[in-house]
Amino acid sequence: MRPAYLTNQAIDQFIKQALAEDIGEGDHSTLGAVPASKISKANLLVKDTGILAGVELALKIFEVVDAGLQTTIIKNDGDRIRNGDIAFIVEGKAQSILMAERLVLNCMQRMSGIATYTHKLCMLIEGTPARLMDTRKTTPNFRLMEKWAVAIGGGMNHRFALYDMVMLKDNHIDMAGGVRAAIEQVHGYLRTNNKSLKIEVETRTLAEVEEVLQVGGVDVIMLDNMSTDQMKQAVKLIGGKHKTEASGGITETTLRAVAECGVDYISVGALTHSVKSLDLSLKVVK
Repeated sequence: MRPAYLTNQAIDQFIKQALAEDIGEGDHSTLGAVPASKISKANLLVKDTGILAGVELALKIFEVVDAGLQTTIIKNDGDRIRNGDIAFIVEGKAQSILMAERLVLNCMQRMSGIATYTHKLCMLIEGTPARLMDTRKTTPNFRLMEKWAVAIGGGMNHRFALYDMVMLKDNHIDMAGGVRAAIEQVHGYLRTNNKSLKIEVETRTLAEVEEVLQVGGVDVIMLDNMSTDQMKQAVKLIGGKHKTEASGGITETTLRAVAECGVDYISVGALTHSVKSLDLSLKVVK
């Protein structure tokens, strides 16, 4: 099941812009060297180990480039893959395959890397109630696909962008004049503009957690850069009245201990900003 932000319109818009960036006025290498009548077949070869992501997107890219291309799927999004596997076979006009090749590979390599790392971290907190979440630390104009990859890898998407949730971070709070002022001003803004959005507030100390509890009217309390002892105290203070999210400097080494503090969510920016792409290749079947 696709996340709500993955509309056909959004995917089509991304593909058209990406193809325009790559092809421009024409793929002169292909147009010059490969006859228009040439029919070919190519395999998507896996040269790495991990979790596959981007297959559904690849099918859409092939369709936009040339609806006549035929694809045989062998591995689906979310499947485990290893070196030597064939993910799918695409067959049709050689020119069309070549024009779609780089966009398909760029998307699938990056998405598979994100899905693989997400899955790895999800396994580290398996058995705890905590859910792994992504952040807005994404590549400009590629967020749609990066968040999709997190979902394929078993992670949970945080807000997609600035418009679909209120998150009061440290700078908002400091510029607004404090926790109470920031929350109350947001409540007034939402009423005035007739908007119904979830509200999350970042807290840096137990005193700020207590202040949020006094003010109320929020959905999630973020515990930012706190020690595990502080997080345990904060979770106890909150007592289930609000969802909790741990954030800030969380690594593979500390992830399990954070999850065992009793938080509902753990957000990790590295899911999308520091991931190594998986090695995939599209090779013609001679």
